[in-house]
Amino acid sequence: MSEARLVSGSRWLVWHAVAVFAFLYLPITVLILYSFNGEGVGGFPPHRLTLDWYRTLFADGPIWQSVLNSLQVALAAMAISLGFGVPAALALERAQFPGKAFFRRLVLLPLILPGIITGLSLLMLFDVLGTRLSLATIIVGHGTALISVATTEVFAGLQKLDRTQEEASLDLGANYWQTFWRITLPNLRLPIIGAALLIFTLSMDEIAVSFFLIGRDNTLPLEIWGRLRRGITPEINAVSAIIFVFSLLAIVLWYRLRVRSEGATDAGAEVAVAMESEAA
Repeated sequence: MSEARLVSGSRWLVWHAVAVFAFLYLPITVLILYSFNGEGVGGFPPHRLTLDWYRTLFADGPIWQSVLNSLQVALAAMAISLGFGVPAALALERAQFPGKAFFRRLVLLPLILPGIITGLSLLMLFDVLGTRLSLATIIVGHGTALISVATTEVFAGLQKLDRTQEEASLDLGANYWQTFWRITLPNLRLPIIGAALLIFTLSMDEIAVSFFLIGRDNTLPLEIWGRLRRGITPEINAVSAIIFVFSLLAIVLWYRLRVRSEGATDAGAEVAVAMESEAA
């Protein structure tokens, strides 16, 4: 009786998993399928599969300009977020100073605040400063909103970091800066890459902060949003399918780097332990 219940429960879990994955990924599948539909977005099932909508997309100057704008914003926001987030994570994990608990909550605040609040507050700040809205203001907005992402990712990596290699480096005569650049930073490569990919993806997808800080140049989400006000077009499906493919490639790349980094970390830990034993 118990074995029959176990088999029944396993089947139920399988069907439940299938339903969950269908709920998550079936709309994406339909979107990609309709990007090849010769009859546009209407009619099911799709008829006369074609690449015409992709040809139309590649000939669309404004949407590719918005893609370039989004890439510039995402790369710059990634640099700003990592530039401030990595030192903040090191301070939270390694340093002791008055007000550390308050500083930690302050760093994590952008994760809690809605994007509307962040965008509106920055808009008021730029208005007081007399700054003209442009891609630069969007970069500042994205960088400010995503510093907490970099901080939390790197902080989690620091907590998992085996400090044996750092101690061995210091014992063998290296100073703290040499140890940081040659031991700590290489071992944080995976969290930093993960944070960079996450920041890049969130910036490419961000619309709330961008809406308040946009000037004359649109980013891709705002360009798509503006066109959707006139109705869904197969061209939007095509650009969405391309974004999905690049996101999938980024996930695969991150996974391969993670597997390779974990193997290198294990080997490095063994070498550090051996060097410490010889020094002793």
